[in-house]
Amino acid sequence: MDPLFWLQPAEECDSAIARLHSEAPLDWFEEPLPDNPYLTAGPGYWCVTRHEDIATISRKPEIFSSGQGITITDLPPEFLEFFSSMIAMDDPRHARLRRIVSKGFTPRMLTALEESVQSIATGIVNEISERGECDFVTDVAAALPLKIVCDLMGVPDSAYDLVFRNTNVILGVGDPEFAPEGVDFVTALLNAGSELAELMKEVSQAKKGSDGTDLTSVLVNAELDDDHLDHADLASFFVLLVVAGNETTRNAISWGLKYLTDWPDQRAIWAADYEKRSPAAVEEIVRLSSPVTYMRRTVVEDTVLNGRKLFEGDKLAMFYLAANRDPAVFDDPFRFDVRRTPNPHCGFGGPGPHFCLGAHLARREITVMFRELFRRLPDIRAVEEPDPLQSSFIHGVKHLRAEFTPTGAT
Repeated sequence: MDPLFWLQPAEECDSAIARLHSEAPLDWFEEPLPDNPYLTAGPGYWCVTRHEDIATISRKPEIFSSGQGITITDLPPEFLEFFSSMIAMDDPRHARLRRIVSKGFTPRMLTALEESVQSIATGIVNEISERGECDFVTDVAAALPLKIVCDLMGVPDSAYDLVFRNTNVILGVGDPEFAPEGVDFVTALLNAGSELAELMKEVSQAKKGSDGTDLTSVLVNAELDDDHLDHADLASFFVLLVVAGNETTRNAISWGLKYLTDWPDQRAIWAADYEKRSPAAVEEIVRLSSPVTYMRRTVVEDTVLNGRKLFEGDKLAMFYLAANRDPAVFDDPFRFDVRRTPNPHCGFGGPGPHFCLGAHLARREITVMFRELFRRLPDIRAVEEPDPLQSSFIHGVKHLRAEFTPTGAT
């Protein structure tokens, strides 16, 4: 849980994960003291690293609750409601909200979005194609999901910088690069959330009574009283969507270039038959990158997990990144293998009601972005080590310098 741990070279992190799998796949740790006067350290948590244990927890929300928080540090209830939306809820509230917002993830709406992914990816490559180098995170990986999420919600292009800046603060507030100077943790989060909520209020008011096809229009114009989101719910969902839908896909694409650079043999296999290899290659990028490092659950009744007695109130940290390197499930788990199959990773969360609603769209974005890069900039590669996000929650990359042979725009 120490954010500084994740600033180590990947080999050091992987070594620690391998040791946990071998010696203590379900072990108790003390909570770190939060670097904030408003928060206190709790009694501790169980560190869950086994793939099988995380699957069990995920399938039993009636025993392992999301409603008491998704990060180890206990936050005020209003924070949970606003910054986590339905991923920090249990049924029946979770089921109701997921049913409502799933209107934006119907096959018809996803098809409409997918049709725009290609044109957006083409525009991104056009912007960098003549330079011969770029910051792959900010110029490429961040640009695609940001545009897609904003289009989904009907947010105008003029607001992109505001959304990008505030999502960085929300997920990277513990990182000196993104923490606003002279502002404490709580204030920084509230300010960032407030700006996004105000933006959503303006967008939703503009969509009220319209016949738009974006998700905001669909949600604010729902006819049934029990089948719509109020302003608070809509703002909270928007914060969740722009954070989860933007940051996680951004980091998967960023780590993807790093893996393709480090494993040129796997890059060659994918490039030789792009369409055939893409489904497995994309799953492998998500597995190894594990954009969300962990997610918390809280025990609501005494139970047993992997032979260990757990008590009501115990916290569990489901380390997806560790589960995705579980040698009991994945052969040679630290290797990047674009032909890996089966690949039952937890990169989109564990099985059960909290599985990522946007998984299909994320897969599509990753597929299209790398297809465009392979086609237009076939020798693009990382030329420096990733600049990692100082966070125990998000397996993020802030910057990644890349080089390629310049080409013209199309």
